[in-house]
Amino acid sequence: MNSSSSSFTTRDLLSALLVVIIWGTNFVAMKVGLRSLTPFQMGAARYVFAILPLILFIKPPKLAPKWVIAYGLSQGVGQFGFLFLSLKVGMSASLASVILQTQVFFTAIFSFMLLKERTSRALLAGLALAALGLLCFAASSLQSVSASDITPAGFALCLTGAALWAVSNIVVRSAQKASPGFDVISFIVWCGAVPIIPFVLLSLAFDDPATRWQWVDAPFSAWIAVAYIGWMSTIVGYALWTRLLKRHPVNRVAPFSLGVPVVGITSGMLALGDVITGWQWAGIALIVAALVCTMFGGRWLDRKA
Repeated sequence: MNSSSSSFTTRDLLSALLVVIIWGTNFVAMKVGLRSLTPFQMGAARYVFAILPLILFIKPPKLAPKWVIAYGLSQGVGQFGFLFLSLKVGMSASLASVILQTQVFFTAIFSFMLLKERTSRALLAGLALAALGLLCFAASSLQSVSASDITPAGFALCLTGAALWAVSNIVVRSAQKASPGFDVISFIVWCGAVPIIPFVLLSLAFDDPATRWQWVDAPFSAWIAVAYIGWMSTIVGYALWTRLLKRHPVNRVAPFSLGVPVVGITSGMLALGDVITGWQWAGIALIVAALVCTMFGGRWLDRKA
């Protein structure tokens, strides 16, 4: 069946819903794990769980090693390293799930600069809305800690994580052009081996010596959180998402990602008691509006034309 004309089956819809739930609640699991582990310990543990035991049975992807290394460093050490740091120093799970979605706009900017891809009017409008939303979050981060769950450092680190997620998207696009048809699951699993040693070295270099062995005494809840992030978010989430992308056009699958901030905000408020201020609600509304504009604005403009 042609993917461009196939309709979503019940199984497809359940898969999309499960991915949204897994990725949305993923931020709560990160917060729970970081109560006992440092960000660098969390990074190393996440990828150990993500690659074992699959790396023992899955063959390396058929593409140049430079793409595996580049993706592992940009997505693993970059995106998640900065995200874990932001959650540790001043970022709530609820707001991280929203701010990280700005990777869509960073990807568009980097694609224009590096890959010479064209930008649409809908994308430009979305970028403008996203910029206003980020200004709202920046204003919120300047409030007192008692009035806001985020700090300037936490906001900047989370935004950097989103930018590096975009870099990893560019790496994937370049890898696909260089080696079309490579197996995505093999790519994800073997890329997961790359960040482990850098995270261990960063922990040895920057973590307080008294915390270097605290993972030995970490509570069971911390390891459940790490396992959830490594196995469910990384392997199950990306496997289901990739299956949907293989069966349906990207523009039919991508809108489901709008549910991730909704689940992230809800789970953060219910599980962790996150409190969202007026400035933050304004930022959330603008970011979501920017995503909607980017995904659906082109169709509306085409019909109007």
